[in-house]
Amino acid sequence: MGNCFINHGFTFFMLGVWMAINIFLFVWFYFFYDLGDQFFYTRHLLGSALAWARAPAAVLNFNCLLILLPVCRNLLSLIRGSFVCCSRTMRKQLDKNLSFHKLVAYMIALMTAVHVIAHLLNVEWYNNSRLGVYDKLSTALSNLEDTDNTTYLNPIRKIDVHPQQIPTFLVFTTIAGLTGVIITLALILIITSSMEVIRRSYFEVFWYTHHLFIIFFAGLVFHGAGRIVRSQQTTDPPHNFTFCKDRSDDWGRIPQCPVPQFAGGFPQTWMWVIGPMILYICERLLRFIRYLQTVRYRKIVMRPSKVLELQLEKNGFKMEVGQYVFLNCPAISQLEWHPFTMTSAPEEDFFSVHIRSAGDWTNKLIEIMQHLPEGTPGPKMGVDGPFGTASEDVFDYEVSMLVGAGIGVTPFASILKSIWYKFKDSDPKLRTKKIYFYWLCRETHAFEWFADLLQVLEKEMEERGMGDFLTYKLYLTGWDQSHATHVMVNFDKDTDVVTGLKQKTNYGRPNWDKEFTQIRNENPTSVVGTFLCGPVILGKVLAEKCNKYSLNFPGKTIFYFNKENF
Repeated sequence: MGNCFINHGFTFFMLGVWMAINIFLFVWFYFFYDLGDQFFYTRHLLGSALAWARAPAAVLNFNCLLILLPVCRNLLSLIRGSFVCCSRTMRKQLDKNLSFHKLVAYMIALMTAVHVIAHLLNVEWYNNSRLGVYDKLSTALSNLEDTDNTTYLNPIRKIDVHPQQIPTFLVFTTIAGLTGVIITLALILIITSSMEVIRRSYFEVFWYTHHLFIIFFAGLVFHGAGRIVRSQQTTDPPHNFTFCKDRSDDWGRIPQCPVPQFAGGFPQTWMWVIGPMILYICERLLRFIRYLQTVRYRKIVMRPSKVLELQLEKNGFKMEVGQYVFLNCPAISQLEWHPFTMTSAPEEDFFSVHIRSAGDWTNKLIEIMQHLPEGTPGPKMGVDGPFGTASEDVFDYEVSMLVGAGIGVTPFASILKSIWYKFKDSDPKLRTKKIYFYWLCRETHAFEWFADLLQVLEKEMEERGMGDFLTYKLYLTGWDQSHATHVMVNFDKDTDVVTGLKQKTNYGRPNWDKEFTQIRNENPTSVVGTFLCGPVILGKVLAEKCNKYSLNFPGKTIFYFNKENF
């Protein structure tokens, strides 16, 4: 339990604070509407559904305030990189921005469902009260007119249509009803298109549908303007509901019972969301400005396994290791932006990305680049970024464990290149004493584009007498019989038949228990940063191993888990 707290303690604390605020808002507003004297007559018409509608609305306001903040990438990068007070623990929370974004979205979906169901019941009870189905007091309250001397309580004012059509008429002719329908439909489309299977297979559907958030927030701002939930107002002389509730015939006839006055509450949602909306608008303006900046191609290279390498240049562009950028190619789509980790080092005068064929957009981009006439510049490219990730912190640990799966090796290419430059320049600021690098691939061709860098590093370490600084292990997880035969025939060679490196390729998947035990034994008093760029399943395994092999007392090895998130 203590080991788990090392890696996730602050996360649990932040989630606990978030959940506590949600619970507090729900309970506070539930009892405010369920016990408040000003809502006595409103509760008489609606019962407990009033509180069940308003309490989720308060929680929705709070979470709609939060939902945009985790996707303000420039804001997060500013917090991560500019403030000295942003500790390693805090930066780890920033790396989980998308997980928090999803969690807030789930809360919004849940509270919307409760809010909608409660209001559907409210509409039905409003309608029945207006038609005189219930008791005398409900009928009297529903018959109050909106004149100079009285104000209404029941929002259903039109009854000269078929009784079954009245609720529909209310929903589609009032501000609250119409915006509520629009908000709910937009939210349903946003959430359903965000499912993993759709996001992975039909990214364009996810991308375009997600922009319905503009309609969602616009509807949200105007939703409360209908003031459909009304409360009793103070009058002179006062209307004492305890005395007057059974004397509706005497309302306005005796001094003790003036006609009760009602008014809708002041809209508050816009006050919750206006700040994040302004921040997000600034975010999008900054992205647009970056899009207009000229990007030049330095080199376009097709690597094995349908991997495209783009070397790009842009005035004023500065990066750190492990950061990523968003790319936009107007020749494919004006609106689509896709994230790619940079494989270049900060010490280089250009930045590069490696793009694997993994969907319609990447396939079209690779096809365009393959058919470019020689000497022709590539299509216009928009670049937004760079943005910080967990891998930025790799040099903050004295020992780093890097794990990449497939194209997930890209952030570590940047890190390993930067290490080579730091050794070349004898950088005294390099704190890292040891790096363990693991790369898992399904096919042999995937190793080819990266093997050259490893060969240079391998040679550099040997020449400087620091062969132990970098320990790397490559794992091939898929092979056929012909490859196995080729390996057996060339088993006694000094270099690996797949990569040409002195370190031989391993076959199958790593035994993580063995690897973590070895690292702990070799670094008995160190803080080890474990970094992953790869699938969620592998992330769960490594997070579990970090917890398992951290010795939670002074002077012993501690593993901190970090994962790339886009």
